[in-house]
Amino acid sequence: MAIEEPRFTLLREDGAIQIREYAPVVVAETEVQGDFERVSNEGFRRLAGYIFGGNRSRSKIAMTAPVSQSQSQKIAMTAPVGQVPGPGGGWLIRFTMPAEHRLDSLPVPDDDRVHLREIPAQRVAALRFSGSWSRRRFEAQRARLEQWLAEAGLEPAGEPTFARYNPPWVPWFLRRNEVLLPLK
Repeated sequence: MAIEEPRFTLLREDGAIQIREYAPVVVAETEVQGDFERVSNEGFRRLAGYIFGGNRSRSKIAMTAPVSQSQSQKIAMTAPVGQVPGPGGGWLIRFTMPAEHRLDSLPVPDDDRVHLREIPAQRVAALRFSGSWSRRRFEAQRARLEQWLAEAGLEPAGEPTFARYNPPWVPWFLRRNEVLLPLK
């Protein structure tokens, strides 16, 4: 059975690098303080708890891919989203909700560290690669993507997101990973 992924339109492709236009998505996210490798596991457990019934209606929500991780930043509060910005310096771990759900149709999380919000449509540069999930590996791929963007005359509009598409039991050499950078 295929796992749902966020919808996008491919605008440009150059080998492993793509420029994509993503449709708006609703996400469940949690901020975790700590080192790159540890926060992923803790954040995953919180979010998995939510989609496996840890919510007011005890509803189960289908798993999607990828699980994403980005450095948290202070963000201005907007209405009607109920997200409280973290103090910054931590990591946001995020699950994209299945496309059939809207922000107002999702159950309220039991865990007050899990927040729901909508991410508007955005243009993103993506670099796909296989292999391990170490911070060193992601940072090397980030540098590669940033160099390509500079050479292409494109400018990032924020921090990178590190996306993991496979469960941990998939052999490292078969894993699909991406670095995603929003564009101006």
